[in-house]
Amino acid sequence: MSVKVEQITKLYGKQKALDEVSFEISQGEVVGLLGPNGAGKSTLMKILTCFIPPSSGVASINGYDVQDNPIAVQRLVGYLPEHNPLYLDMYVREYLAFVAGIYGLGSKAAKRIDEMIDITGLDAEKHKKIGALSKGYRQRVGIAQSMIHDPEVLILDEPTSGLDPNQLVDIRHLIKEIGREKTVILSTHIMQEVEAICDRAIIIHKGRIVADDQTTNLTKGTKSTNAIVVEFEQLVTTEFIHQLPGLKHASKLEKRNWLLEPSSGGDFSQVLMKWAIENQLKIKSMRQVERSMEEIFQQLTRNQ
Repeated sequence: MSVKVEQITKLYGKQKALDEVSFEISQGEVVGLLGPNGAGKSTLMKILTCFIPPSSGVASINGYDVQDNPIAVQRLVGYLPEHNPLYLDMYVREYLAFVAGIYGLGSKAAKRIDEMIDITGLDAEKHKKIGALSKGYRQRVGIAQSMIHDPEVLILDEPTSGLDPNQLVDIRHLIKEIGREKTVILSTHIMQEVEAICDRAIIIHKGRIVADDQTTNLTKGTKSTNAIVVEFEQLVTTEFIHQLPGLKHASKLEKRNWLLEPSSGGDFSQVLMKWAIENQLKIKSMRQVERSMEEIFQQLTRNQ
């Protein structure tokens, strides 16, 4: 087990930033940590990286308690904060050598620096001062420093912030590759990023976990919450379609195509087919529409 969080609560005065949060993450998982601003994501990451202690509960990395063994934990964890702190007057290679020295890499430092420069695509920028780099390249330097000591667990807060579309693809691929061997936790507001990178998503709202599941399971949803796109062979009027039992909302897509959203549980496709037969309508095609991560996020974090 790489990461284990048990009943973690964090108080700032009377404000409860985290409220009895619990989860486990295994080696090789890439997990998206989602939530609106102020949900407690950054607080949780700071606890896991030993920057702040929890008010109660236990968190551990590979069996090392974050409060009892912070040095051991920090050797195992690579961390990229949301506001990437860099020494702007240092050159890229110089900065990475400085970080390698902090971790005591010794004779392994030069080889590891070369590997990080290659992996993060910094070769053309390695002789520049960090202050002269674009935001995207500064982010790459931050990712390189977080991985330089070859950590078992990588915690990334908004890792693709400021990257252009081509850089996004490269960094997403990099994170996926890292996740084959290491545990990766990343916080992001980009829902497409979660679907592209993460095996699993943990959604936090007001300090509590409101969803924790594989991304495929979350987007699959249930039949009671998924809409159906149906194509009839005949023209169907708006007035007539609203006679369909259990219908919450109907949107006309094309001449004979409708997007139908059910209002309650049960097998809505069976209800639709029965209604069509009773009204002598022929269904040419029918498919269920899966929810996007963005829709799931809004549903779980709005008006709660």
